[in-house]
Amino acid sequence: MKEEAVPVTVKILEKDYCIACAPNHKESLEDSASLLNDKMLEIRNSGKVIGSDRIAVMAALNLAHDLLQQQQHTANDYQLSQHLRQLREKIDGVVNESKQMEIS
Repeated sequence: MKEEAVPVTVKILEKDYCIACAPNHKESLEDSASLLNDKMLEIRNSGKVIGSDRIAVMAALNLAHDLLQQQQHTANDYQLSQHLRQLREKIDGVVNESKQMEIS
């Protein structure tokens, strides 16, 4: 059975937004809104960008950039762990061959 959406009010740049979401996503939505609000306040307070629509676009670009960097970092970590696993397998193979030669 699908859960009914609940209204959640979040504040972004002193404006309230009522958003419907699943009850189990309420905390995540509030955290996301808080992060967005913090980014937008940071941009607005820098004085370099004027207008809430431009501030929102800059915040979205910054968050997207952060997300892409994190994804790239995760992909690099995965590739490194795969490479280390392959090296470990090669070392284990050489050690096992060496043991076999000692026994013979």
